[in-house]
Amino acid sequence: MTATLVAQGLAGGYGHRTLFDSLDLTVAPGDVVGVVGANGAGKSTLLRLLAGVDQPQAGTIALAPADAFIGWLPQEHERVAGETVAEYIARRTGCADATVEMDAAAAGLGDPSLVADGVDPSDVYSAALDRWLASGAADLDERIPAVLADLGFALDEGASEQILMTSLSGGQAARVGLAALLLSRFDIVLLDEPTNDLDLDGLERLETFVRGLRGGVVLVSHDREFLARCVTRVLELDLAQGSNQVFGGGYDSYLEERATNRRHAREKYDEFAGKKADLVSRARTQREWSSQGVRNAMKKAPDNDKNRRKAATESSEKQAQKVRQMESRIARLDEVDEPRKEWQLEFTIGAAPRSSSVVSTLSSAVFRQGDFTLGPVSLQVNAGERIGITGPNGAGKSTLLRALLGRQTPDEGTASLGASVQVGEIDQARSLLAGSRPLADAFEELVPDMASGEVRTLLAKFALKADHVNRPVDELSPGERTRAGLALLQARGVNLLVLDEPTNHLDLPAIEQLEEALESYEGTLLLVTHDRRMLATVQTDRHWRVEAGQVTEL
Repeated sequence: MTATLVAQGLAGGYGHRTLFDSLDLTVAPGDVVGVVGANGAGKSTLLRLLAGVDQPQAGTIALAPADAFIGWLPQEHERVAGETVAEYIARRTGCADATVEMDAAAAGLGDPSLVADGVDPSDVYSAALDRWLASGAADLDERIPAVLADLGFALDEGASEQILMTSLSGGQAARVGLAALLLSRFDIVLLDEPTNDLDLDGLERLETFVRGLRGGVVLVSHDREFLARCVTRVLELDLAQGSNQVFGGGYDSYLEERATNRRHAREKYDEFAGKKADLVSRARTQREWSSQGVRNAMKKAPDNDKNRRKAATESSEKQAQKVRQMESRIARLDEVDEPRKEWQLEFTIGAAPRSSSVVSTLSSAVFRQGDFTLGPVSLQVNAGERIGITGPNGAGKSTLLRALLGRQTPDEGTASLGASVQVGEIDQARSLLAGSRPLADAFEELVPDMASGEVRTLLAKFALKADHVNRPVDELSPGERTRAGLALLQARGVNLLVLDEPTNHLDLPAIEQLEEALESYEGTLLLVTHDRRMLATVQTDRHWRVEAGQVTEL
């Protein structure tokens, strides 16, 4: 089925706060619309409205045909306890809900009392059956093993119905999430951060899938290369300007057009402000001349000199008329609002005294973790080196980082960490700041030399204000916790910076600011990322590839 979604005059937000309004969007078959904007601009809110999960504050959303199958795949930060791989895939593909609806409709055929008055049970069943078949539920169990195996997740027959999602590693869970998307049969797909935790192979498969869809797609992503390769249009939610706009021509075209629009808006305002300032200055001068002329005439003219008084009065009136003319010209100016400056993360990485010349060494080291083995590996990290680390999910990148930082003892060989090494880290799980304590308290504990006021001021620079710092850390969004981790890097001295997938959950402006901060950072850097534009942008001296427990230098 080909379907079209049309949103008109849409407004969305939460509570009494409106994040966007007057939003118009049409998603036709073959469209891939990328939604971009700063964190908190309402991107996920928009997807929830389009999916029908939440109701808009204003506006309408229409589907043609009305029974089109919309798939909304939200960010999932926690896996459901007790849910198997097969159950997870069935839920994410919509097959589980379609099966429940069909079972209920079948029960209605046997017992019409279960169906609402005035409704034909056979019609309900027919619609539910069509939905069930369209979802792909009929052969889902047969399709799951092949797709998982193609993604490198080989399971024994029936294992997907036994293995719990909570037992999987982050990389394995990411591959199952991708499998659910590849197995889905939606008419319109709504994707919220689908690239998070995917390795390069997974990203390429996702791109192939999205570009090959006949139906429409609306996606939220901070992966710039993914956006550049997939989207046909960009919807920008501009929180600073309180506006939204659709740009045609793909992501790179959007960047160029946005830069041009912002330059023109600034030039238009500067021209208006300059013209208004000039007219206001001239009007002020005319007023001063008028007042000065009257005072001079009163001083110099004798009381009985009627001609002089008349001339002075006429001169004063002429000056006043000129003032009124200036004021009229000012009033006739088309008012131009000044473009509001967007919030920008101004971020630097705190420096610590230089460490020993050798930061970390692994010598014929082997690390075992369950069925997985990393090594034997022999590596040396020298002070000031900038090393990029890549490899598929589950290859051993996080194990390698723990080994280099001295956090995992080798089962064979040796590992040593140099002297005076001050580690700053953004780990993949964002675990440094976690727990039920308020963010401000947890942060202060890690920087005991900073006063409470300084901590709050610093966090505010990272857009973590009063409503954030008093909340338990675990209640913060992943993006907010990541910004808090960046603030910690600025507050503490660092000479070994370890970044494990740092772009996950960061918005585009924050990613670009992180890249700028890395340009001026002079310490040792270990960077693990699947962000292809970050790999191309951040300067590195060495490149390690980790695959199947082995490390090779490229």
